[in-house]
Amino acid sequence: MSEPAAPVQDWSHSLELSPAFHDLDPMQIVWHGHYLKYLELVRCALLQRYDYDYPQMAESGYAWPIVDLRTKYVRPARYGQRLKLYAQIVEWEYRLKIRYLISDADSGEVMTRAHTVQVAVDARSGEMCYVSPPVLRERLGIAP
Repeated sequence: MSEPAAPVQDWSHSLELSPAFHDLDPMQIVWHGHYLKYLELVRCALLQRYDYDYPQMAESGYAWPIVDLRTKYVRPARYGQRLKLYAQIVEWEYRLKIRYLISDADSGEVMTRAHTVQVAVDARSGEMCYVSPPVLRERLGIAP
């Protein structure tokens, strides 16, 4: 008889927001640069769930700069539209890759897809770490 499969970790978080008037461009849709702000909001909320947001990263001796950002704009978001922001950690062993989905909160229609890649940098030496530091594994609840 085979062993039962280990439970799959779901390192994800979502939140809702409605774009503010000052987020609009002259065409009355959300300016493309503001989507990055939305990604930052849900990324920080996700990392806070694991007590490893940017202040805790600094306290642990590591910086985690974003080294890659990809965004696919599918449909424009508009003023007052309820958006669901979703973020999920999909890689953590060598880098921190987070996948994002921004959708209409009411219809579920996809507005934007994105991902970011962050790498650990030792704050003292300034050297990039080629393997994620143990503190990330600990915060995510991954056994060594």
